[in-house]
Amino acid sequence: MTANKYISHIDYPEKTMYRMIADCAETYPNEPAYEFYSKETTYREFRAKIDRAARAFAAAGIGEGDVVTICLPNVPQALAAFYGLDKIGAVANMIHPLSAQNEISFYLNVSDSKKILTVDLFYEKVENALKDVKHAVEILVCRMQDELPVPLNALYVLKAGRAYLKYPNSDHAVLWTRFLKAGDRGPDPEEAAFRRDRTSVILYSGGTSGTPKGICLSDYNMNALALQCRARIPYDFKPGLRMLSCMPIFHGFGLGVNIHTVLIHGVKSILMPNFTTKSYADMLIKKKPNFIAGVPTIYEALLHMPQLDGKKLDFLMGMFCGGDSLSIELKKKVDAFLQEHGASIQVQEGYGLTECVTASCLTPHDDYRPGSIGIPYPDTSYAIVTPGTDDVLPAGTEGEIIISGPTVMLGYLNNPEETARTLRVLSDGRVWLYTGDLGHMDEDGFVYFRQRLKRMIITNGYNVYPSQLENVIDSIPEVAYSCVIGVRDARRGQRIQAYIVLRDGVEPSDELRRKIHDEMKLHVALYALPKDYIFRKELPKTLVGKVSYRKLEEEANQAAGM
Repeated sequence: MTANKYISHIDYPEKTMYRMIADCAETYPNEPAYEFYSKETTYREFRAKIDRAARAFAAAGIGEGDVVTICLPNVPQALAAFYGLDKIGAVANMIHPLSAQNEISFYLNVSDSKKILTVDLFYEKVENALKDVKHAVEILVCRMQDELPVPLNALYVLKAGRAYLKYPNSDHAVLWTRFLKAGDRGPDPEEAAFRRDRTSVILYSGGTSGTPKGICLSDYNMNALALQCRARIPYDFKPGLRMLSCMPIFHGFGLGVNIHTVLIHGVKSILMPNFTTKSYADMLIKKKPNFIAGVPTIYEALLHMPQLDGKKLDFLMGMFCGGDSLSIELKKKVDAFLQEHGASIQVQEGYGLTECVTASCLTPHDDYRPGSIGIPYPDTSYAIVTPGTDDVLPAGTEGEIIISGPTVMLGYLNNPEETARTLRVLSDGRVWLYTGDLGHMDEDGFVYFRQRLKRMIITNGYNVYPSQLENVIDSIPEVAYSCVIGVRDARRGQRIQAYIVLRDGVEPSDELRRKIHDEMKLHVALYALPKDYIFRKELPKTLVGKVSYRKLEEEANQAAGM
């Protein structure tokens, strides 16, 4: 079987993301759009929430091109705000709620955000982040209990929510519920027109320097991804089906697949605001989702969930893996696990980058080739070039993977130099995305990923850039220099390990280790914190005198038996 048996072209409607949702709501008004802790919201109700959010933003002076930051997990308020902003032509700046204080300041500054929506749990961190923001920003504060069903909402306040009832407590912050009520007095805003070149959402990725880059994506990019995903599902993707949405909304995989792909087709999204092994297993058993999408670490954890012993998973119709490469051995284990639990499917691996929303390539449901990450999506072309050049290589030859298609980003936010390096127009007149990843293609168009050209760590599906961590460690007076590496880990994919050389006369100690870790927590997201801080007299060097992180990786992986 070759790649040409699949749909090769789709007609993409010239509609905004909001209009795609609105059309779905008109077609399936009484179907559930999403579920949050067993509380369902129909498509009619969902559209009303979106329209209300749009009205509130417009009444507060947010208009076309204005940026609002959404700093939330997978909660209903995030969905209403995201699509509400899209309705009025504003830009949703999506960031990780576990971002460090300094990172939040950076995101607000670089995007020139007018407002930031967060949950009361993270209010104090966001408030402190504003001290380093160069312009006025209003904080919108939502509460989990406002979307929880009775009596869970009251129980949440008693157990967890009580500590945050004092927030917001400044003159530049307001409760989301009050913000919405203020907008109720205003008129319905005009729906923004569709434009292919309009930035609708900003997601973030790091670069070779470790500095986060804003990735500007359009309605066209997001809708194309959703329709491409639909084209590769060999089932009637329709109301009555359920997707377990644990991938976060600030991640291209979570926003593009778990949310937008699902919601424009009338499928129900079961929102999970946080992930634990136990909660995931419980949701699988209780909710019986038809589709799940996650990173390899989630599926590795699946193999060790005692709650699933003896349980049937025959309700699964699709299981998709992205965010990092899925090893051949782990795929074998997961496929065997599915078969043992009555599922008739195999896990399908996707490949992509946030620069093209998320996956742009997927293994077929019925044709797995060991080591392959699949075939490109409709209207998406892959090519392999000699690294550092535009010279296209023949099938079977390893080189840099480049991608062209309707999901390729508009560019990097306020970064024309990096945009020009990453997006290039070749002799065919098309724009190509240079991925920085090595791989090859076979004669049938199946793609094989080898490794990343860029130095990057992937832990639990999140990208971590060593230079960013090293900059923080090296800023500590007692430190001479450092090197941060990723060590292969069966559960996380990679765990983060920091090697540190101290200045002359400074002795290693647990106290110093704690000092370094405390400083890291001020500047680095929790998921990016090193698991180990190892003091060394010196670190291995390359012939030109640079620290050889590759030698450290080899040493650490060997010591770990990986």
